[in-house]
Amino acid sequence: MLAVADLVLCMSTLPKMLMIFWLKSREIDFSACLTQMYFVHCVSVIESGIFVAMGFDRYVAICDPLRHSIILTNPVVAKIGLAVVLRGSIVILPYPLLARQWPYCRTNVIPQSYCGHMGVVKLACADTSVNSYYGLFVLFCVLGLDAIFIAMTYVQILRVIFSLPTNDARFKAFGTCGSHLFVILALYIPGLIFSLISSLFLLAGGL
Repeated sequence: MLAVADLVLCMSTLPKMLMIFWLKSREIDFSACLTQMYFVHCVSVIESGIFVAMGFDRYVAICDPLRHSIILTNPVVAKIGLAVVLRGSIVILPYPLLARQWPYCRTNVIPQSYCGHMGVVKLACADTSVNSYYGLFVLFCVLGLDAIFIAMTYVQILRVIFSLPTNDARFKAFGTCGSHLFVILALYIPGLIFSLISSLFLLAGGL
């Protein structure tokens, strides 16, 4: 699922990127921009949910390995995956709906390499505080809670790892979750920081 999400994220910007390099077309239709915005942010939230699910999987694998195949059966995994996709699709839906209603009269240059929510909303000549507040809601109540759940999961995992009797057992247990932890640090944390800075900057500008 994480690989598919990454592919969708790349595909959401690939058509316009090819038009820029092949046809030298540096403009994007407003509806296409909103569509790109939706898929970029939707997939980002979906990836965050996948990280939570992966953390739970690693927690069960290390803290209760004998029941791993009983707890995480194929139907349970399918339901978790469906819930993650539905959450991302529904939570991000207000982004393009809110952005579409504003008049745009300042400039048509997006200060990002893709149609990000805050990058587009900054171009509106209206009070867009509702976009900033909703962006902060998504950041703290969705992505922020995901980060808290992941942190709590890894606290429990590390507690179990350091309680193992031998260094070899600790190294083997940490190897099962090390790659997941690296992916979170490399992708999840910078995305949270960037979203927070963008939301606060737009909110400060509106006030």
